[in-house]
Amino acid sequence: MKLINKPSERAGLPPLSAVRAFEAAARHLSFTLAAEELGMTQAAVSYQVKLLETRLDTQLFWRTTRRVTLTEAGRRLAGASTEALTILRSAFAATAEESSTVIGVTSLPTLASNWLVPRLGSFQMAHPAYAVRLDTSPEVFDLALAGFDIGIRTGTGDWPGYDAHQIFPQLYTPLCSPALAAEHGLREPSDLLKLPLFGPAGRWREWFAKAGIADPALPHTVAHDLPNEVFDLTAALSQGGAALCSPHFFLDDIAAGRAVRPFDLVAGPADRNYYIVYRRDRRRAPKIRAFRDWILAAAKEDMERCPVGAGVAS
Repeated sequence: MKLINKPSERAGLPPLSAVRAFEAAARHLSFTLAAEELGMTQAAVSYQVKLLETRLDTQLFWRTTRRVTLTEAGRRLAGASTEALTILRSAFAATAEESSTVIGVTSLPTLASNWLVPRLGSFQMAHPAYAVRLDTSPEVFDLALAGFDIGIRTGTGDWPGYDAHQIFPQLYTPLCSPALAAEHGLREPSDLLKLPLFGPAGRWREWFAKAGIADPALPHTVAHDLPNEVFDLTAALSQGGAALCSPHFFLDDIAAGRAVRPFDLVAGPADRNYYIVYRRDRRRAPKIRAFRDWILAAAKEDMERCPVGAGVAS
């Protein structure tokens, strides 16, 4: 008695291994050549084809001593199988190509908008084969699970399983408009306390302590909870105040005269810096090495152009 598969089993997709074995055998009209192409034994190919025939309850090959030929059902299925596997191969090849040429980077917002993005053109010119996909989330997450190759974050540089390279020290200094600096004659750090201040209160207290003002009477505007330094500086420039920012990320604003540093004094945590990080097991990936080497060289160039490391709070 012939065993008939249940309708639900016959309607579902068969195992891909069986489809691959059938498609190769149908294309070559040879189980031997199919086995050589797939790196299998002839017996394994025959077994996979038999599984497919049993599942379909349909004979796909006429088997003789010297050759195999397709049945009518086999001919109908062979073309569709070749087309489907071609589509799958193309899709996987495209995904693999994108994975090797697209660099997923997640960066802190201010660094991304004010420093990284304006310089990405030079990376593109040096490495035209790569494209950068940029995320500007401050969240900390596993790079691989989130689909990123590289992260740019602040910390101590000690992340288990990751390689980390310092880009910039985490430093802060007041920035304001040139007109405001001239109008108020900012000569002493205490003069800033007469102005609206933007940025985290804790950082302002740290900077004032470095300036010798241990318990500053901060104006109430310092409590504004803005999401990043770009917003802090924008608010300061529009409202006649000062913002506490990392000078490295506003070099272009300073060079263009949109903002000035009324004081050279900088402060910041001695043990925290900006780092480029990536999974240690991917350190040899060409795209990661290319982006790492480029960003470290660009950061070094800006550090030499604007050495603001002196006077860091300890």
